[in-house]
Amino acid sequence: MASKQATTKTQEIRVAHSPDSDDAFMFYALATNKVRVPGMSFQHVLCDIETLNQAARNGIYDVTALSFHAYGFVKDKYVLLDCGASFGEGYGPIVVASQALKSAQLKGRRIGIPGPLTTAFLAMQLYEPEFTPVQMAFDKILDAVKQGIVDAGLLIHEGQLMYSQMGFHKVVDLGQWWAEQTGLPLPLGGNGVRKALGEEAGRKIARAIRASVQHGLEHREEALNYAMQFARDMDPDLADKFVGMYVNKWTLGYGQRGRAAIRELLDRGAAAGVMPKVGEIEFLSEES
Repeated sequence: MASKQATTKTQEIRVAHSPDSDDAFMFYALATNKVRVPGMSFQHVLCDIETLNQAARNGIYDVTALSFHAYGFVKDKYVLLDCGASFGEGYGPIVVASQALKSAQLKGRRIGIPGPLTTAFLAMQLYEPEFTPVQMAFDKILDAVKQGIVDAGLLIHEGQLMYSQMGFHKVVDLGQWWAEQTGLPLPLGGNGVRKALGEEAGRKIARAIRASVQHGLEHREEALNYAMQFARDMDPDLADKFVGMYVNKWTLGYGQRGRAAIRELLDRGAAAGVMPKVGEIEFLSEES
């Protein structure tokens, strides 16, 4: 008679996240099997964040990184995990131009954006409603600004640290503006788990992701070495700074202040008429 262990099937979980140094740092322990979940195996899928936002609308991945803006469009399919998020504490997506511009001069301009469901685009709409968005891949925006295809560019990921050395001028830091407006961190992206997996599986996944983040923070050098392969031409010091910006206390758990920031962002988006009213925001932690 076959043992119960031999006949128990392993549940394969497809985990989708962006190929960026901060996400790589977060998922390092999970991707390298330093964190394991009995009865589950994890297949990692790497895509840019806007591709993941759009995929989430169809519930394609079991666990997915997604912009908090996108959550407002996929809450019927996903619940937010209370770990693995990126918040900007007084910093965030940056609008840059090839020449010095005042923020008031953004009105009516063509601005390159990294996707209509990114939180960066939502924050930009809240900051300046009257501009012409030009969607493009996030890593093509600086080239588009340089070539004059757009008047300004909305930068996410490592571009936030590299624009000045490439000769671009900052017009506004939307994370700083948000902090001045609200006194809260700007919630950029988190992780969602498909509701169809059920609460028990969701809690197991929440524990695993939190453990992976904790392992990276406790073994920073090895996690950074792993993340460097995703750092897109950044030197180690810059990659370390970028990871430190977006993998921190907020990544381990939102807390009440983090949850309030998400609520404020989505409420303001709905009030501005640029996204649907979200209603109750569902959070799933490893305990509840």
